[in-house]
Amino acid sequence: MRVLITGGAGFLGLHLAKYFSKEKKEVYLLDIHNPDMREYPKKVVFLEADVRDKKLLNKIFKEVKPDYVVHAAAALPLRKAEEIHEVNVNGTENILNVSMKYKTKRVVYISSTAVYGVPTKHPIIESDKRVGVGPYGQSKIDAEDICFKYMKKNLNVTIIRPKTFLGTHRLGVFEILFDWVHDGKKIPVIGNGRNRYQLLDVDDLSKAVFLFTQKNNRRYNDTFNIGAGEFTTIKGDFDIFFRSIKSKSRILMTPAYLVKKALWIFEKLHLSPLYQWVYDTADRDSFVSIDKLTKTLKWQPRYSNSDALTKAYVWYYKNYREIKSRGTGTTHTVGWKQGILGIIKKLM
Repeated sequence: MRVLITGGAGFLGLHLAKYFSKEKKEVYLLDIHNPDMREYPKKVVFLEADVRDKKLLNKIFKEVKPDYVVHAAAALPLRKAEEIHEVNVNGTENILNVSMKYKTKRVVYISSTAVYGVPTKHPIIESDKRVGVGPYGQSKIDAEDICFKYMKKNLNVTIIRPKTFLGTHRLGVFEILFDWVHDGKKIPVIGNGRNRYQLLDVDDLSKAVFLFTQKNNRRYNDTFNIGAGEFTTIKGDFDIFFRSIKSKSRILMTPAYLVKKALWIFEKLHLSPLYQWVYDTADRDSFVSIDKLTKTLKWQPRYSNSDALTKAYVWYYKNYREIKSRGTGTTHTVGWKQGILGIIKKLM
């Protein structure tokens, strides 16, 4: 069995490569960036390509003839709106088109719970209204609509909507959190921290993706939420996390309205890496029902919110010096510039 993973140089791509390799599958990674292959299983093959390049995609699919495709490539919210649309929407159509042309058995598309916007009811189920917040959220909705179009053309496509996922090698916005925890700082939360905010461990996500690639009938041509099965409140999960790593950090409650207004201004002035969907949902409940997934796929999450945080931080702590030597960027595999948050950190 051959699987081709787009976005293979990213955080999720790395974990998918490890999981599929462990299951003795042939793994091909496709990405515009050349990853450090020392972190990947030995037999993994890297293919440098852009999902926007139709001609090159055709050449690659003709040569590789993948049985399954996991489409995880995406331009993240820190990118320009035009690039987000080109990569996330046009790139998705290119992948689905070439997958259909070369008779791929199934495409698993990694969407996002950002498609639900800022929901007012919980738990969120797959049939709830989709509302795009910002270019990234809208791009995920548009890409899903293309997936639905190809399902009608008889291409087997599974859409997975994961909650925010983390694990070893996850940096990005989590590097900011872990940096503050490493230095024993107070961690400001928007509001009182009593809201429930579901996370997801990347190993649980990788297993679910793998299981979908073992299903070839149309029953799995659908959308599925995925998240942790066990979580409390933000304060509760962080308290467990802090105790498990013996940290001096503590949660600091803040006035939600004023902080959101300030973060909105900082974002517009390009002084903060936090984008609107992150801070708009930070003081609200945000959790999905995973019943449809567990019943259909016979999958169960292994890790709780606090487990995922602890596992990711322990890796960060062990690799702290090397991580800090990488510099910053706009992907999940490097830290993001803290901007004005770095100044606020000094006051904590």
